[in-house]
Amino acid sequence: MFKDVLDYFDDKDVFIFNDTKVFPARLYGNKEKTGARIEVFLLRELNEELRLWDVLVDPARKIRIGNKLYFGPDDSMVAEVIDNTTSRGRTLRFLYDGPHDEFKKALYSLGETPLPHSIINRPVEPEDAERFQSIFAKNEGAVTAPTASLHFSRELMKRLEIKGIDFVILTITCNICFYLSIIFFIMNFMRHQIYKQANNNADNNSDSYQTIISDFHFFSSKIKRSYQKTLKNTRPTT
Repeated sequence: MFKDVLDYFDDKDVFIFNDTKVFPARLYGNKEKTGARIEVFLLRELNEELRLWDVLVDPARKIRIGNKLYFGPDDSMVAEVIDNTTSRGRTLRFLYDGPHDEFKKALYSLGETPLPHSIINRPVEPEDAERFQSIFAKNEGAVTAPTASLHFSRELMKRLEIKGIDFVILTITCNICFYLSIIFFIMNFMRHQIYKQANNNADNNSDSYQTIISDFHFFSSKIKRSYQKTLKNTRPTT
């Protein structure tokens, strides 16, 4: 049981918590002329003044530079595609007249909690806006909650405090670069394991083994290029 974590820590030990807060990052809009339904996943704001956002779109093949997307039941929010960043990545410029605070409020009102569909396969509920947050979430900007933090309840935090455990709060935004860096780490780990196995495998010259090695290098190189390109294209615009 996770609550048994108390048994592994003592007075003056330190817990480091991430207070990043998830915002309603998933929107659905309609493409101009065709009316095709497009999912837009907000990653982060690049420029407040110009209303520029780094996003992922799906299906990406339908979205090209110059296309406009309309959001809301009355198409009150409009965005124009101004750049391609990765295969699914786009830079959108939202066409909104008004203060930035009003724009963010209007934009977020059109979004929904970005539940991971691969794990939670159901329609989003209003309560998810609170469920998909850690109890210490404060600084907005994450597209997913730090998973381990969801295990901590207020009761458990109080028990940790009573035991004399100290807390340190950091803000580490969980965005696509966060996920890609993890994938990159896993690929390096897999490569190490493959070569370790090769040294212990007398039949490492077989066709099947060489096919595995070839496929691994092909996919890992694609992921590496995607990772590096994403890092390059997700730097804030100044």
